[in-house]
Amino acid sequence: LMELLIMIDAAKRASAGRITAVMPYYGYGRQDRKDRPRVAITAKLVADLLTAAGADRILTIDLHADQIQGFFNIPVDHLYADPVILSYLSKFKDDNCCVVSPDTGGVERTRRVGRRLKMPLAIIDKRRPEPNVAEVHHVIGEVKGKNCIVVDDMVDTAGTLTLVAKALVAKGATSVRAIATHAVLSGPALERISESPLDELIVTNTIPLSDEAKGAKITQLSLAEHLGEAIRRIHFGESVSSLFID
Repeated sequence: LMELLIMIDAAKRASAGRITAVMPYYGYGRQDRKDRPRVAITAKLVADLLTAAGADRILTIDLHADQIQGFFNIPVDHLYADPVILSYLSKFKDDNCCVVSPDTGGVERTRRVGRRLKMPLAIIDKRRPEPNVAEVHHVIGEVKGKNCIVVDDMVDTAGTLTLVAKALVAKGATSVRAIATHAVLSGPALERISESPLDELIVTNTIPLSDEAKGAKITQLSLAEHLGEAIRRIHFGESVSSLFID
């Protein structure tokens, strides 16, 4: 983030006509509100820093919350990784599949994927007693005998994801795959994933994978073509709207 701010400042001081910050992964995006007293809204702080440094436009992929776009007073092009991920998932599609939201906050994202793949929806009732700690209370929906696809925007410590996978298997799911745009994979994430009942974790290259992460259970898809087309259209003043997926 600091390097990005310095590059924006350098371009601004070199009389750049327009500066677009391309941020496939918007850091600090999860801290987008005050969920308890005396905490920072860091997603808003990052927006202020980028604007103050001199960015004229932001291009990003799969924000943690769509409302983060409202933190900016400059244009924000918010792309979804869905076209690339859905193309990969289509080969697993059958009448016995369902999509699963790992929490109530991700229902709209999961419903969007389910609508495109024509799959039913299940929801996990999850609680967070403290940061990066999750507890699964209920599975809402029919998952018994289903090939489940868990839909999330990022995998950090993988605590939630592995708990969800265990809960689905306990409820009779035949298989569990997960998709997540951003593979943060911090702390014990890789160990948890390898020991979990997950069949596959499908991520994109918004964050480079470490050598250890390039294991059998993790499949990385490239968003280069999708992102490159958006950059080209912005540069030539063409419409970016057709790249957004409903």
